[in-house]
Amino acid sequence: MSMRREVFLAHVQEHGEYETPDEADRVARVVLALLGAHLVGTVRAELAARLPETYALILLNPLQAAEPLSPERFVRATAAWIDGATERTALWDIGAVLSTAAAAAGENLIREVLLQLPPGYDLLFGRPQPT
Repeated sequence: MSMRREVFLAHVQEHGEYETPDEADRVARVVLALLGAHLVGTVRAELAARLPETYALILLNPLQAAEPLSPERFVRATAAWIDGATERTALWDIGAVLSTAAAAAGENLIREVLLQLPPGYDLLFGRPQPT
């Protein structure tokens, strides 16, 4: 079952300490578009099914990445797509969005998502994995 848009945005807004839902929405769109470029197959479809429709469509219809971005490059790419962002603020934005997506997805699906991503994304999702 998917999370309602208002609940998703409220969670992102609270975790990111954004002043408005519009600010949370802008950040969520960027982060999920970049994430969607790195996920494939049923894992991407299952994650999309747990997100509000607006964000599910963004996750399902990204520009495809030429190569997987390391977590550091993911942060830099996010900073480049958000007006006025720095790598430090982008890291904060990513954490707010990906922790919300992880809460919507549940532990089993997030483990599958992390298997498709380069090492280090577990920290971006707020789910550090034992080494």
